[in-house]
Amino acid sequence: MIVPKSAGVLRGTRGLATSAAARTSSVTLKALGLDSYNLGVYNGKWGGNGDVVESVNPATGEVLGAVQQASASDLDQTLAHASKAATVWRAVPAPKRGEIVRQMRNALFEKIEPLGRLVALEMGKILAEGVGEVQEYIDIADYAVGLSRMLNGQVVPSERPGHMMLEVWNPLGVVGVISAFNFPVAVYGWNSAVSLVCGNSVVWKGAPSTSLTSVAVTKILAQVLEANGLPGAICALATGGADIGRAIAEDKRVNLVSFTGSTGTGRNVATAVQQRFGKSLLELGGNNAIIVHKDADIDLAVRSTVFAAVGTAGQRCTTTRRLFLHEDIHDEFVARLVKAYGQIKIGNPLEPGVLCGPLHSKQAVAAFEHGISDVAAQGGRVLHGGRVLHNLPGNFVEPTITSIAHDAPVVHREIFAPILHTIKYANIEQAIAWNNEVGQGLSSSLFTTSP
Repeated sequence: MIVPKSAGVLRGTRGLATSAAARTSSVTLKALGLDSYNLGVYNGKWGGNGDVVESVNPATGEVLGAVQQASASDLDQTLAHASKAATVWRAVPAPKRGEIVRQMRNALFEKIEPLGRLVALEMGKILAEGVGEVQEYIDIADYAVGLSRMLNGQVVPSERPGHMMLEVWNPLGVVGVISAFNFPVAVYGWNSAVSLVCGNSVVWKGAPSTSLTSVAVTKILAQVLEANGLPGAICALATGGADIGRAIAEDKRVNLVSFTGSTGTGRNVATAVQQRFGKSLLELGGNNAIIVHKDADIDLAVRSTVFAAVGTAGQRCTTTRRLFLHEDIHDEFVARLVKAYGQIKIGNPLEPGVLCGPLHSKQAVAAFEHGISDVAAQGGRVLHGGRVLHNLPGNFVEPTITSIAHDAPVVHREIFAPILHTIKYANIEQAIAWNNEVGQGLSSSLFTTSP
């Protein structure tokens, strides 16, 4: 929710709730150096002159806190600072850059519990996934530290006597990272850890709805940089909406733009970057499938399907959305899958035993409802779920299983919600052809005991 700039520290907004969940969020924010109001721009100093955006707990609808986003002027200044910081950072030997990333890794590890809890509160994924996401950042930092001692070039023989050619890898300069709401820590971590050891400064714009997490992570990294006498703008932050993302994509000072998000927005980002002959790295949507052949281990396939389709409430780019079942095992598999779905505990992601938290936003709930309507309109059936859970306070829906034709338009559309379409096939060639007929990637799996 955006509130006027003049609202100040949550004045004129819904304010902070006083429930037990809100008290939990207050303790979490304090542990990460956050407050009810936070500045969302960092370039060596904290600031922000854009809109104030409230972060809302999708499980309860309660306000967690607010972040003052970047204005166009804030971003311009941040990019200027990041460009200057890049000239300092590239002069630091790669192994010493790795040492700084190692210290960042340790600082993240010290805050893994409260940071993982904040991910659960602000994004909505269950606590184990929130902590696991921070661990992913820690893991890639470990990789990057090792990489910092392996950025080797080649010695190339020359046709001239007494000469040789040396291959030396140079930093790009400034890397812009535009990340999505569903992985508000890990995606930035994957990009920044490797970018940093390669000698680049990084400017980050996370999703506006997970700005508290962006600020919390940046505070952790900034402390490491400051402790080592390095420019804070090496890890700069400019929270904001589409206007800030568009400006990053269009600015020539950003040598590479890494974007994670929808296919449509990614196309716009790629076009903007290409128009200025910049470099882009895109990780976009997916319409992922599992093929279960007639000789598959059914127990393993059922468990894997539940995790792949229901985890993160269907809000992963790699969420399984299509399930192709051989006709010989189709009925048994569907019956067992429906039974497994009936045992999934839905609720507050901080509660023990909960496996499916809320969708991130009201817009996601609307997309879920639209998808269910399209299933019925296009000749499909709902085998399990299909309802919005209005008895719960947040954005909760039932994980859903459908039966529908492989070429129904709704099957070919990525719906960022826990809707799994089951489809019967006759032979493996048919299943693979249907798997490949959609316009998206991102992952595919085949369960068989005779590969």
